[in-house]
Amino acid sequence: MLVVIRGAGDIATGIALRLHRSGLDVAMLETAEPTTIRRTVAFSEAVRLGSCQVEGVRAVHADDAAEALCAIGRCEVPVLVDERAACIAELAPDVVVDAILAKRNLGTVIDMAPTVIGVGPGFTAGVDCHAAVETMRGHYLGRVYYSGSPIPNTGIPGLIGGFAGERVMRAPADGIFEGCVAIGDTVAAGDVCATVAGLPMRATIDGVVRGLLADGVHATAGMKAGDVDPRCEPAYIEMASDKALAVGGGVLEAILALAGNREG
Repeated sequence: MLVVIRGAGDIATGIALRLHRSGLDVAMLETAEPTTIRRTVAFSEAVRLGSCQVEGVRAVHADDAAEALCAIGRCEVPVLVDERAACIAELAPDVVVDAILAKRNLGTVIDMAPTVIGVGPGFTAGVDCHAAVETMRGHYLGRVYYSGSPIPNTGIPGLIGGFAGERVMRAPADGIFEGCVAIGDTVAAGDVCATVAGLPMRATIDGVVRGLLADGVHATAGMKAGDVDPRCEPAYIEMASDKALAVGGGVLEAILALAGNREG
């Protein structure tokens, strides 16, 4: 079974890990300039670096569908730069998962594949996908909706270590992002963690830098550009989050449930 995942950020990567480890073939689609901040646990880094590894699973940049299939044959996860999902026609996957997490549907339709799954707000099961998976932290995280939609976006990050919105660092202006610290560094509230157009982006709490935009990425004022983890556990930096794996479990459930219904 071949699954194409739109998006290769940290949540999409948690999904890919669940599916890959369960024996499914996985290919991922990304933009030419990913804006992932949790880069140590995101296969989107393969676009920038050529290859990367998360929890022992290797992802590689693939130029086209043929290269992607070769990578799958090597038990790797290929990542293609294909924002419009044009390669789906050639790959003919069994499943398409939209894990872009744009809080709205950016072009996924229910007839893209025999099974189409939307992740997070912006999807309605039975309309633009066959199933949708909840991404909101809390009681419903990872739940699969076979009708209806996930909880609408609240704009408030989930609670981690007692902090929600405070742990997120946002770009202070439009411009090129330049980091002053690295993912994994310990910072204190007020420390300058990056600059954008010469303006400082400061940490608002003490903790470990869990995510940071890559240097040279064009940022826009107010966009999420960094994340400080108040739990101060360096090991978490290299591991997919509880949220990513919970969502991945929901996607796996939906794939198996819907495939079973088709066979029945």
